[in-house]
Amino acid sequence: MKMAGGFTGLSCAAAALFAFLTYRFIFWPALFSPLARIPNAHWSVPFSRLWILRIRFTHRENKTLFAAHRRHGPIVRVGPSELSIDDVDCVRTVYQGGFEKTSWYSVFDNYGAVCMFSARPSAEHSARKRLISHVYSKSYMQSSPAASAQGHAILSERILPILERSAKDTQLPHGIDIYSVFMAATMDFIAGYLFGLRNGTDFLGDKAYREHFLELYRARQGYGYYDQEMPQFTRFCRKIGIPFCPKWVDAANKELGDWCLRLCDQISASPDTTNTDPRDEPVVWKSLVGGLRKDETTKGKDSLLYPAVSNFRLSVASELFDHVLAGQETAGLALTYLTWRLSQSLELQEKLRTELLGMTPNLRQRPDGTIDMPDPKKLDSLPLLHAVLTETLRLHAPIPGPQPRQTPEAGCRLGSYHVPGGVRVAALAYTLHRDEAVFPDAEEWDHTRWLPGTGTEDERKLRNRQFWAFGSGGRMCIGSNFAMNEMKLMIAAIYSNYTSHIVNDEGVANQSDGYTSRPASEQLYLRFEKVV
Repeated sequence: MKMAGGFTGLSCAAAALFAFLTYRFIFWPALFSPLARIPNAHWSVPFSRLWILRIRFTHRENKTLFAAHRRHGPIVRVGPSELSIDDVDCVRTVYQGGFEKTSWYSVFDNYGAVCMFSARPSAEHSARKRLISHVYSKSYMQSSPAASAQGHAILSERILPILERSAKDTQLPHGIDIYSVFMAATMDFIAGYLFGLRNGTDFLGDKAYREHFLELYRARQGYGYYDQEMPQFTRFCRKIGIPFCPKWVDAANKELGDWCLRLCDQISASPDTTNTDPRDEPVVWKSLVGGLRKDETTKGKDSLLYPAVSNFRLSVASELFDHVLAGQETAGLALTYLTWRLSQSLELQEKLRTELLGMTPNLRQRPDGTIDMPDPKKLDSLPLLHAVLTETLRLHAPIPGPQPRQTPEAGCRLGSYHVPGGVRVAALAYTLHRDEAVFPDAEEWDHTRWLPGTGTEDERKLRNRQFWAFGSGGRMCIGSNFAMNEMKLMIAAIYSNYTSHIVNDEGVANQSDGYTSRPASEQLYLRFEKVV
């Protein structure tokens, strides 16, 4: 009888445990959780992350979420505690409301040090941003002698000579790989602004090293998945000797990191204060280092940036490494797709050239190859140039993937739903830019939608609100003004002097699905002809 009673007790305990687990992991998430009212992207998402993890692992997240929003509406549940949003009012709540970043961004730490982009608390991000935000403002760049001199040197001494040689070389009937050229040009632009032209890079002049660098960068693609999506499991596996990243990925990351550290050490060791050439001014480095030193002096250990000050060398390198990689890739991708689109219409090229040459001064080369720099404000205000670039950033956003945030502890309201604290929520440019109600025929590249006078005033405002190539809110891309300026300069210099023609665009139409998005072939061959 005692044994029977024992079995009865165990049976009751097992039944209670089973009932608890059933309620906790099945009935609660599916029926009683505050998220239970939100439509599910897949039947399994209330119970498990496996569905969304598989989608992300197989590089199908953007298109899958786009389809889910089309079926279920602007707020969709994609995991037990994850939401995807596709509504400008929800975007404003999350991104302008200062929701914190999640540990997903820790993969963007460099040298074991946080950078502005990876900083999770908004207060720390704001403190870091204040050190350098002014040198990335539109007003600063448009009046900066350094930015103007650096742009002039890169255009006149590097980019235009490459195009001139390709136009004259009868041995190059296949044209040149403009994807590689733009990746080099954007690196030279951002490295020049960070470190000064003399201490920066010359990827346009050193093709061999440029290709080696791009190969290193390619090697790391896709291997941040484990650290971002399963950080605790990944760390555990590393401790027991099961790394998810191949050794050659670690080697590529180390070589890239060492490369940037050398650039930082080089200028830190010998900041030439006697050099008055504006081309060599390290605009961002000077602002960052000066700001950190000032913060150290005035606040000491009470500063939010004390960890950065106490690990000064690596903190500076981490920040600048993030700028140099992001500044190269995003603008390089956008320029590739813009020239691909322009190369499909000589008529549009001619209209653009007419607009560009209407500036005084403009970027038309003289017979000796020299150029004048245009007024940056006039360049920025050209409607057709702005339209073709903006439409390219809409349809071919370099960063179309989700930008995760975490709801505050007290929870929030998104649309008609109350969302509890600690929920991962993300919007993505891919879906926002394909809303047919805002962008009719959204899969068509149509620059006219951005021209002045297109649509009603309300329609134009809505288009601008839903344009999300650089994000929004206090943590939107700090380099957006720099990127727009350099891209407009390069396009203006090219199409003031050349026409472009597609030679080989295989794989370009197939843009990869991920956080960043590249042409499948990672190359685009164009032929350039000098305008007489």
